[in-house]
Amino acid sequence: MTRTFRRIGALGACTVAAVAFGAAAAPVHADNGDGFEFTLYAKEVPGEGTDESGPPPKVGDVFTVADDLYKTKGGSKVGRDGVTCAVVRVSGTQADVNCVGTFVLNGGPGGQITAQALVTFDTSAAAPSAYDVAVTGGTGDFKSARGYIRTTPDGDYEQMEFHITVR
Repeated sequence: MTRTFRRIGALGACTVAAVAFGAAAAPVHADNGDGFEFTLYAKEVPGEGTDESGPPPKVGDVFTVADDLYKTKGGSKVGRDGVTCAVVRVSGTQADVNCVGTFVLNGGPGGQITAQALVTFDTSAAAPSAYDVAVTGGTGDFKSARGYIRTTPDGDYEQMEFHITVR
């Protein structure tokens, strides 16, 4: 999920990330013909009237995130995503957030990828640590997709390293 759990930041001091995917002419490498490995960068598209300040997150808070996806930081736009997240547990400075996302991939390979993660964030930290997101399915070239995406904060972007099998 990408720069993305930043909405938790909007709910309080918690920064969360939402998965981002994309591919049009992105450097995609086949994994023995059974999958794909590639890296993309996601940048959040701020929603109208969003506010990064507010009370700390509480169980039941829900937020949505939209990202534009790029081959390189500041490079060509190659896709977009939509992610919905819910705060499911808060204990001290820790918050568990469950997120589900759908990501549109332009070009080849093409289709959509779905992903999901339950991530624990330290609401007192300036940025989240790297974490993995499970690939749960897809359409088009990603019809039988499984695998994971390693998400790492990278300045104003989230770096997404995709490790996808399609058997």
